[in-house]
Amino acid sequence: MAVYIDNLIITTPVPKSATNPVALELTGAQALASLPEVIARLSDGSIRMTAPTKGASSKSTHRTRCEWKEPAYWALNSAARHRNYQTMTLQKVNLAQKVVIAQMHVKDDDNPPIKVFWNKGKITVGFRTDFNQTATSSSTVLADVPLGARFDVSIDVTNNGACTVSASCNGRIGSTSPLQLGSTWATRTLKFHGGVYNQVDYTDTTPAEDGSVCVISQLELSHA
Repeated sequence: MAVYIDNLIITTPVPKSATNPVALELTGAQALASLPEVIARLSDGSIRMTAPTKGASSKSTHRTRCEWKEPAYWALNSAARHRNYQTMTLQKVNLAQKVVIAQMHVKDDDNPPIKVFWNKGKITVGFRTDFNQTATSSSTVLADVPLGARFDVSIDVTNNGACTVSASCNGRIGSTSPLQLGSTWATRTLKFHGGVYNQVDYTDTTPAEDGSVCVISQLELSHA
């Protein structure tokens, strides 16, 4: 089944213009039509996303991404359950071997409650219990997830802030211990992200060929 991203927003490693180096954002439909070098639909309906380490980034970072995100924010109490489920294959990763593959982001802040990483062959998660918390608790969800292997990753969140991050690969399954968002998140609005977001700062000496590539073969977003 084809992965549908037409109405999602894609943050690309391409600059807005020759005079504006900030990362271009556009809808999935627009990206598929105009930027085949960074996002493309494959013959089986899956989506390939490419993020060179050296490229355009957002104003706040020197880190590039080819990442989808939901078009609208939502509140925890807007549905009983919120879910972000991806089936992915990492075909290539940057020299640091660390890339964000899924997030639950928050409006008007750079510190989301949940970030899911592929980190040197492990799926790990960073979690913030409270909105104003700067330190992140980190845990391993699943080890031995090699490049080129298909794996599933999901973020599940209930309306009362109970969270679970799960992953599976080659018949093995892992998940976090129960995670609980504090009350400070109740007044915030959130959205899911996914794809590849390089966790290494680019410099003038960054090799042009360095970067990360993923193929998303299944994507399910639900709020019900």
